[in-house]
Amino acid sequence: MILIKTEEEIKIMAEAGKRLALVVRALKAMVKEGVTTYEIDREAKRLIEESGCIPAFLNYRPSGADRPYPATICTSINSGVVHGLPSGYALKSGDLLKLDLGLIYEKFYSDMAITVPIGKTSKEDQELISVTRGALEKGIAAAQPGNTLGDIGYAIGSFVKKNGFHVVDGLTGHGIGRKLHEDPYVFNEGLPGEWDVLKPGMVLALEPMVCAGKPRVKQLEDDSFVTADGSMAAHFEHTIAITEKGHRILTQA
Repeated sequence: MILIKTEEEIKIMAEAGKRLALVVRALKAMVKEGVTTYEIDREAKRLIEESGCIPAFLNYRPSGADRPYPATICTSINSGVVHGLPSGYALKSGDLLKLDLGLIYEKFYSDMAITVPIGKTSKEDQELISVTRGALEKGIAAAQPGNTLGDIGYAIGSFVKKNGFHVVDGLTGHGIGRKLHEDPYVFNEGLPGEWDVLKPGMVLALEPMVCAGKPRVKQLEDDSFVTADGSMAAHFEHTIAITEKGHRILTQA
């Protein structure tokens, strides 16, 4: 069931999103060659708690998972798509780092992701990042009251395809609120007019995940997802609200 949020609840979620966006901005600034993903994770936990919030991912156990997630953020590198575990790996030039993180503020969740290139990256990798960011923008633009989830998926998927890349198989966005993952699934492909109609009060996490190679992914033993062919992947995400006037991006400072 899709839960409709009140204006007051959306106001709280906007504050949560603002605080998360500020954390993401600070983490992006510290990302450089030689920094380990564990160091980024440790700083994320400090910043989230310093902002008066609770890390949303730490010890979170989604439906179907064998164990709770042991870190504050997801740090997926190169062919990693999502749910990459922070480690002692030191970032090097040419890497594509996906930072995915969330927090809880006043019992409401917020969720956001960015892709950060490290040092010198190839022209194709730069284009992959640009197209994935653009796909998120296209999806957000389609998130208007009276449109449908299919309109969002079509806007994202058709833009990615037109630019020569692929949406990865089986991974989606989601509703969000008092839980990190709520109904509905927000697919990154679709047909105009299909699935649920967007209504004021819906809050959604849109997150295109795009790869340079074939769209198939595989899940590793640590529960992270990587492209099956080892091709590069990118990921961007915003939490947005559907309002009477259109959409509102909640994860921005």
